[in-house]
Amino acid sequence: MSATADVIIIGGGVIGSSAAWHLRQDGFNGRIVVIERDPTYARASAFLAMGGIRQQFCTPVTVQMVQFSVELWKRFDAGMAGSGHTPRAWFRQRGYLFLADEAAAPALRDRYEAERRAGAHVRLLSRDELRPLVPDLVLDDIVFGVFGPDDGYANPREVLAGFRHAAGAAGAVYVTDDVAEVTHAGGRVTGVRLASGGTWSAPLVVNAAGAWGGHVAARAGLSIPVEPLRQMLFRATLPHHWPYRFPMVVDPCGVHWRHNDPVNAGDEDGIIVAFTKWDEAPGERFDADQDRWAREVHPALVRRLPALSDLRDAVGWAGLYEMTPDHNPVIGEHPALEGFVFACGFSGHGLMMSPATGKVVSEIVRLGRSETFNVDLFAPDRFERGALVHDAATI
Repeated sequence: MSATADVIIIGGGVIGSSAAWHLRQDGFNGRIVVIERDPTYARASAFLAMGGIRQQFCTPVTVQMVQFSVELWKRFDAGMAGSGHTPRAWFRQRGYLFLADEAAAPALRDRYEAERRAGAHVRLLSRDELRPLVPDLVLDDIVFGVFGPDDGYANPREVLAGFRHAAGAAGAVYVTDDVAEVTHAGGRVTGVRLASGGTWSAPLVVNAAGAWGGHVAARAGLSIPVEPLRQMLFRATLPHHWPYRFPMVVDPCGVHWRHNDPVNAGDEDGIIVAFTKWDEAPGERFDADQDRWAREVHPALVRRLPALSDLRDAVGWAGLYEMTPDHNPVIGEHPALEGFVFACGFSGHGLMMSPATGKVVSEIVRLGRSETFNVDLFAPDRFERGALVHDAATI
């Protein structure tokens, strides 16, 4: 099979589908083909994510992109409804709360000041100001907290389904296949060759392959350091319906949690918890280390909030972060291959930035440049140039 498109997007997750949807919203009438190797999304980063959305970063463009995204998150469910599908991403703007003990206080205070300079809406809260926000916290060792009231979280699977359905309803064509090669000639991309043997020709190809973005780059003859890194999450049932709703709480030790609200009448109240293991070896691992709950995660939770000692039915699962050396995304056209556009490597921040990233890709495809945001910092060749992005708020 040989066919032609105006733009090919490799990867139909939140980034690729957001890009396809934004292209249509922005008036692009060409043929959009999205190649997704697994339409169940069982291994997709967003499908397995925690769903956090925060604009607490130190890099102005990152703050701007998340703030732009939040405006879509507020109206996402209504805006993506149609063709028989109504998503329930249910953006809950309950804030992100970072806690600082004596050891963490200097760095978090510096980060708070850098976030304010970058344009983030953040507040530094004293111990007394923290108590009414999360009444059950043990605060004896806490010096202060940094709270982002505009932040929150959404249901990641509903976000993915919402973008996918909306992009398809707008005319994007989804093809189930894997990309064996990104074809090019004379320094310009020409399309893709599929694992099934078919080919698609297009003058523009977008690498939105998430944790597999580095592999896709290699299939174009390029080296981009995007590696998969396992991230464990746990879901647990609260001992009773909690009298208040948690923001996303981030403990100085690194454990962080949010509410997992009942969706239907009669559903039990719960939380979702993460505790990133930064010495995890890179690789495509989806095996769940259930023992970490009793060994590391639950004890850290109980130290900070003793009322969580009676959590039950804890279940863990593993997803992938798409890591880069500086924990920042790869966005933009590669200077060595005209027409090959990157939108991957978000290092755990892809879902929260996906609306803005879709807008950026739409502008690069339609206009040849990003106009809403200056994403030059995230250029695909910055690693070989030694121009890494340093942001103290990447976790």
